[in-house]
This record gives sequence, C-alpha cells and structure tokens, in this order.
Amino acid sequence: MLKLQQEPIYLDGPVGQLETLVIAPKDGAPRGIALIAHPNPLQGGTNTNKVVQTTARALSQHGYICYCPNLRGVGNSGGEHDYGHGEVDDAQAVVDYARAQHGDVPLVLAGFSFGSYVAAQLRQRIDARHLIMLGAAVSPKYAMPNVPADTIVIHGEHDEVISLAQVLDWARPQSLPVVVFPGVGHFFHGKLVLLQQYVQRLVPSL
Repeated sequence: MLKLQQEPIYLDGPVGQLETLVIAPKDGAPRGIALIAHPNPLQGGTNTNKVVQTTARALSQHGYICYCPNLRGVGNSGGEHDYGHGEVDDAQAVVDYARAQHGDVPLVLAGFSFGSYVAAQLRQRIDARHLIMLGAAVSPKYAMPNVPADTIVIHGEHDEVISLAQVLDWARPQSLPVVVFPGVGHFFHGKLVLLQQYVQRLVPSL
C-alpha cells in the first residue's frame, strides 16, 4: 500500500498556510491532479481520514498526484473553520498551486462528507474531469448545489450521519445516479478496500 510522504508541505492560502499532504502517483511523473477534501473538522475530520486517504490511493494508482489539505483552522492550517464557505477558497488555492507545479493536466475533485460540500462548490467555479462525492453532506446544514450529470456519488446504505434517503431526495430531481454500498455506514468501516477498488474502476487510468 502506498504511504504518505513523511512531512506535509505548506501552501499559501487566503487566510494563512494550508498544511497539505501529497500522495505521488504510482509510476512516473503525474499525469493528473486530484484534490481530496476532508470531513467536518468539528467532528475530528482531517486530511488523514481513512476515506480521504483511501480515495487518494485509488487515484494515485491511475497517475494522479493527490493533494489532501487541512482546510482552514484544521491541524497546522491558518484561519478558523468557516462552515464550508471560506474552505472553497482554500481548495481553490491548492488547485492553483498544483496546476502551477504540474501544468494543465486533468483534474479530479473529491470530498468525503463535509469535504463533498466543499468539492461540489469548487466544481461550480472550475472545470474538472471528475467530481467524486463520498458520504455526501446533503442536510439542512449545507445548501448542497446541483452537480454535473457525470458526478460519482457513493453512499452507505446505513449511513448514520447523512441518511441515504436525504441523498436520494437531492439526487432524484437531477436524475443523478447514486452508488449504494449495502450494509455500510458513514465511514465505510470494513469496506475501505472495496471502496478503493470501486473508485479505481469508476475513474479510468490516464
């Protein structure tokens, strides 16, 4: 299994540094960029979350260099938690940095739970090859926007944080398919290997 680099890098963000872990592609130079946003930091979500790292490993197998930032107020990143508003600016700053490093290569935006809200909002600003939403934060707390028709939405049948019914109610008017992992809760416990394999199947190699 791929390992994280030992030390994070620190990028300039809108309100201070952004502590960011980077997972290199499996083979050779990066052929694409992926940003993976973490779950709600008010419930302990950081860039080391297992779903975040599982997604990054899956994408790195397909040639993407994966940037997993701690958004504002998390870990050693500057600023304060902004409930999914300023965090979009943080994510944009990471993408801008990555593109400056690697050029105009394909981009994937992904997020788990709260991170899916951040990624979905960023997708409204910029183009991306794929948007991946895991445990999508569809709730009265977050005004989840509509997303492109090719968005990949993966949700647990027994998600105890964001019910599958809420996600389906959001997806139905968009005619947006939702991939359901049977018997699985919000954190995909016991199914992370399956999640990695599934993401690899859904996102073709570059």
